[in-house]
Amino acid sequence: QLQLVESGGGLVQTGGSLRLSCTASGFNLGYYSLGWFRQVPGKEREGVSCISTSGSNIDYAASVKGRFTISRDDSKDTVYLQMNSLKPEDTAVYYCAADPYNTGDCAPTSYYWWGQGTQVTVSS
Repeated sequence: QLQLVESGGGLVQTGGSLRLSCTASGFNLGYYSLGWFRQVPGKEREGVSCISTSGSNIDYAASVKGRFTISRDDSKDTVYLQMNSLKPEDTAVYYCAADPYNTGDCAPTSYYWWGQGTQVTVSS
């Protein structure tokens, strides 16, 4: 089955930048819609950004729009999340996921294959 591994998390100061990567093994990631999600203690997992198989349809959460950019490189079976102007409220565990059904939304319930997550901490 498809395996996803995130990397690039870490500790940054407010206003800093971080680039997350998620690489798949076992299957061609180009067939699936991809998404980045995040979760903090006491809150539900939320969609941060999702991208369609073509890369032409992209969604961002209102809280990150204008600061984060999602992209994909299907030749490398990798999806990226560039995070700029980071805020303390961006602190969370970030997960990448793939949707084999290509449902077209950015809800966690629409995604079937998940990575283990990478911690992003933004200090104030």
